[in-house]
Amino acid sequence: MSVDLSTLTHSGASWAGLRVLVAGLGVSGFAAADALLERGAQVIVVDGAVPAAGSALEERARILEILEADLRLGPDHVTGMPTDPIDLVVTSPGWRPDQPLLVAAAAAGIPIWGEVELAWRMRPSQGAAPWLVITGTNGKTTTVQMLTSMLTAAGLRACSAGNVGRPILEAVMDERPYDVIAVELSSFQLHWSQSLAPRASVCLNVAPDHVDWHGSYEEYLKAKARIYERTEIACVYNVDDPQTERMVEDAEVQEGCRAVGFTLGVPAVSMLGLVEDVLADRAFVENRRTSAAELGTVDDLRADAPSVAPHVIANALAAAALARAHGVPPIAVRDGLRAFRPEPHRIAEVGLIRGIRWVDDSKATNPHAASASLAAFEPIVWIAGGLLKGADVDDLVRACVGRLRGVVLMGADRGQIAEALARHAPDIPVVDIAETDTGAMDRVVTAALDLAQEGDVVLLAPAAASMDMFANYGARGDAFAAAVRRLTQNPE
Repeated sequence: MSVDLSTLTHSGASWAGLRVLVAGLGVSGFAAADALLERGAQVIVVDGAVPAAGSALEERARILEILEADLRLGPDHVTGMPTDPIDLVVTSPGWRPDQPLLVAAAAAGIPIWGEVELAWRMRPSQGAAPWLVITGTNGKTTTVQMLTSMLTAAGLRACSAGNVGRPILEAVMDERPYDVIAVELSSFQLHWSQSLAPRASVCLNVAPDHVDWHGSYEEYLKAKARIYERTEIACVYNVDDPQTERMVEDAEVQEGCRAVGFTLGVPAVSMLGLVEDVLADRAFVENRRTSAAELGTVDDLRADAPSVAPHVIANALAAAALARAHGVPPIAVRDGLRAFRPEPHRIAEVGLIRGIRWVDDSKATNPHAASASLAAFEPIVWIAGGLLKGADVDDLVRACVGRLRGVVLMGADRGQIAEALARHAPDIPVVDIAETDTGAMDRVVTAALDLAQEGDVVLLAPAAASMDMFANYGARGDAFAAAVRRLTQNPE
């Protein structure tokens, strides 16, 4: 080996001469290759795609060629390791562990890092911005953006990075250093990370997801649990999800690190929670056995929405716990919550017709997310369906039966949801929309209007991915909102 990888723990280490294969030419792969080339590493970049003229992939390839990377693009280059001597593989998060090239690298004993691991090892040796890290099956993006809003309200230079916002390598290497970075980490990114030591960490919740990528639910849980390893100040867990507390109990953390819970109930000592409508902190106050700090109220989360879903409150409490662990004062937590505006397609009200509210939660792409969305409203005409990716929907349907006025089903796996409804809610009217053309969403919303009554909520919470009918969940949500607008213009 030309370079001892154990010495590569900061940006000032000797990266020159390191022979690296970067797997994938997406945003994270490009950032990794660029950073390594800047530090004198020898870089081979492979990707199974051949760049189309004028594409973003072609632009990234052109830049890396100018920087003297060795680009090998096309399907023939991702079936195994090249014969060149390689010290390290840096993989993009979309590459599964059973991808042939990664399998070959592991069999040859070549270390494999993700871009998050590389970013951690490229932090400055002195004065590096601490990381506040977030994972979970659902709610990650909302929570990390809430956290960034709180940090900014405290006067800190902060950003969201990782699985959302800036690529983490760009954030770490910014010419104007950040004071702190709020980092969203997916299970894919955590799988390839070994040495992260965050200031504070949280796993918001866990439910079966991405089992096809990890190979089993147990492996998925193991990846999520890595969020807590080597945490410095606080491991934050969800009191209502015991799996997250067990992860904290099993984690190897730094001396003095505390376990801090968040709950929608009244908080016990070392927890954040709700006292009536007040977000209360009994973890980061001096006399936490007898007092609590007020961090804001539920109304501070309302923004332009008529109501606040329970899981949004839970996300706010988790973000507040990380902010408080970093020393953010209560007033900045409150101001950050007031300034926060959610991303599109996350419980966004898109119309009001005949006293019926129309809500877009297209981001609810799995049963766990849909369950949280359905728990926020009653009565509901539920729009569901898409690609379930092998997920089971029985528990979801069983839990929401009492809230349903009716159901409109669409998408490839709508039959699986229909079967669960027949088992657990045989008296609930169900409309099956078989079409998948561009006008299908108009038929979906028309059917929903026929089922709904004044005071109801028509909720798009599909519990499934969108790629059977739409480019992504955003396109699905946009189609829903557009169909509602057309219906508003002609509600008869």
